[in-house]
Amino acid sequence: MSTKEKISEQVLVEEAISFDNEIVMYNDDYNTFDHVIDTLIKVCKHTSEQAEQCSLIVHYKGKCTVKTGPIDELTPQCSQLLEAGLSAEIV
Repeated sequence: MSTKEKISEQVLVEEAISFDNEIVMYNDDYNTFDHVIDTLIKVCKHTSEQAEQCSLIVHYKGKCTVKTGPIDELTPQCSQLLEAGLSAEIV
């Protein structure tokens, strides 16, 4: 295997490893804006502005991507959102 082939193979592996997944949060009829905002700040480390924007998008559009990243980082965050009573999944 040539050096060029090794480098090309390494780049493909790095791209596969860094592939980002998303936590998508869905609208519901029972959580308040304050609860959603506070939870996003606590769990996803959003600023208050980010959390407010996400809550409005969820409310008006039905869903919003609230976090992207590697699956091993998103899994515990998604679990915390679910434990807080929010509707979310990793896609």
